[in-house]
Amino acid sequence: MALCSKKPKDLKIDRLILYEDNHLLVLNKPGGLLVQGDRTGDETLLTAAKNYLKEKYQKPGRVFLALVHRLDRVTSGVVVFARTSKAASRLALAFRERKVKKFYLAVVHGHPPPNETLEGKILFDKKSRRAYLHRDGKPARLSYQMLKKHGGYSLLLVQPETGRKHQIRVQLAAKGYPIVGDLKYGSHERVASGRAILLHAWQILLPHPTLRKEILFSAPLPKYWPSYTRLNFTLN
Repeated sequence: MALCSKKPKDLKIDRLILYEDNHLLVLNKPGGLLVQGDRTGDETLLTAAKNYLKEKYQKPGRVFLALVHRLDRVTSGVVVFARTSKAASRLALAFRERKVKKFYLAVVHGHPPPNETLEGKILFDKKSRRAYLHRDGKPARLSYQMLKKHGGYSLLLVQPETGRKHQIRVQLAAKGYPIVGDLKYGSHERVASGRAILLHAWQILLPHPTLRKEILFSAPLPKYWPSYTRLNFTLN
């Protein structure tokens, strides 16, 4: 299945919306699409979302939309944007205070132990765009639970406790279980067009910036996921 290659002006943002109100816009990002601009100059989800809001609400001038967390280009799933400066500052504080919980699904090569907590220090090299486990890095911690296995693959539910760049990818690869499609960290297989890996930001639980309650956002899996490794499963 071909992944998203359309430019923001062609993206149907309304098909990606998981939640929208006056303060938040929550989208299900396709794998292979940048969240925000980088040195490639490729089009981004952020630009597409701004265009969507500008057109829908007939906003003159620039549209305010703040990204409060990030996903790698190759990762699909939940992305939260703040539509007001108040929401942006309150969500930023929630992330700093670790009041936000994130849950990822990953298909990896091999059969890791059923449940495990991984700890280490991660150093990200901007030149090579790679992360490494290194004593001079920043502390990183995640836990995972195996949900299913089939053939040479396993489906994991991963909960990162820290938010280091490429954290899930490098920590699983370092244990010998690279994510399927992640050629940068040891996978030997491509997924679809090669612009995505089988890592999906499935759920995020966060305090709504104005409603005084927590909300759980869940993103459906991309269509190519379950059939790719014959790991057919139902998520509740």
